[in-house]
Amino acid sequence: MHIYRGHIVYSKSWDELAVHRDSYIAVSGGIVEGIYDRLPEKYADAPMTDFGDDVLIPAFSDLHVHAPQFPQRGLGMDLLLSDWLNTYTFPQEARYRDMDYARAVYEAFVNSLIANGTYHACVFGTIHRPATAWLIERMEQEKLRAYVGKVNMDMQSPDYLCETAEASLRETEVFLDACAGNRFARPIITPRFAPTCSFELLRGLGKLGAKYGVGVQTHLVESRWEAAEAVRLYPECGCDTGIYEKAGLLENGPVVAAHFIFPSDEDVRILKRCGGFAVQCPDATVNIIAGIMATDALSRQGVRLALGSDIAGGHLSGIYGQAARAVQLSKLKWFYEPEGNRPITFANAFYMATKAGGALFGRVGSLEPGYAFDALVIRDFSDPFRSLSPEETVERFCYTGNPADIVAGFIAGEAVRGR
Repeated sequence: MHIYRGHIVYSKSWDELAVHRDSYIAVSGGIVEGIYDRLPEKYADAPMTDFGDDVLIPAFSDLHVHAPQFPQRGLGMDLLLSDWLNTYTFPQEARYRDMDYARAVYEAFVNSLIANGTYHACVFGTIHRPATAWLIERMEQEKLRAYVGKVNMDMQSPDYLCETAEASLRETEVFLDACAGNRFARPIITPRFAPTCSFELLRGLGKLGAKYGVGVQTHLVESRWEAAEAVRLYPECGCDTGIYEKAGLLENGPVVAAHFIFPSDEDVRILKRCGGFAVQCPDATVNIIAGIMATDALSRQGVRLALGSDIAGGHLSGIYGQAARAVQLSKLKWFYEPEGNRPITFANAFYMATKAGGALFGRVGSLEPGYAFDALVIRDFSDPFRSLSPEETVERFCYTGNPADIVAGFIAGEAVRGR
């Protein structure tokens, strides 16, 4: 048992922040036991850490990030998507056949997650199984809750990143089998997106998903080109999401749809039916000019929403910044496309960044009783001339903060190692 004192802020729901000023949070065995305005007598002898006017919040969840693209963040951002992929991304991803390079990059990537308070993540690797296996085990060592995938692609890609369907399935099964016993960082099937995968490969991945009980992450209707190309290649499926449904990929575990910017009604229906997450990646949207997710409209339709950094389509690792940008983009979407769209609030965006995204990994993303104490302590952002409320401190952190503003972090009640 340990007691922490400070201001406490977390999301109760899509619309509501819970705010506990000058309160005590009791943590037992890494799980939140309760929050109290006054410390109960039964905890009088428990050790306590007092954070004063700093604010405790849940750790963040990044539901779409490319670990191998970490070295290229903030580079080539003046290019459009196709040129950026061919100039930077594909040559960069080819380097992960070199394990020395992979270990160096992935160690820096894991450190960046921790530094930015992202303790839960859904991660793309590359086609290279040994490098991706090293990454997932490194995240397991840090007790970061994660889904990590070896990428699959066997067509419409550079020759040096294409596998045969047979080889891709064989290497994926070796990866799934090796990671099956992981407690924190678990495997997930990761076709890059439908236009880079033959149906032979997708159907085989569906069988592996059923065999090992693992879900799928991919890019879905990210651009108008992708949505049209998917239907051109697989006209019998009707829509991008329908391809994965027909391949048997949506029934075996979590479903994570990165971007989901141009969904048809059928895409929405299928994603809702399987309980999948649509992941908004605000910075990447701006950098590659794909489009702006209809966040509010999708929420009102009952789609589960979360946020992703999309490193390196996005240039910053912190999900707190993506929460701020999600609000900004929702206002642009509403201003230029008012029909059916409304701006979201900061409370909505913070919910996506914490409780909503955390739901992918279990009872994380909140500080309610019964949730794992995966938590951050944010410094008081008050000015000398104006005090901020706890919720204002959290909002200012999301708009202006950086890792130096995170005073402390905890994973399942254990203090996070120094950054």
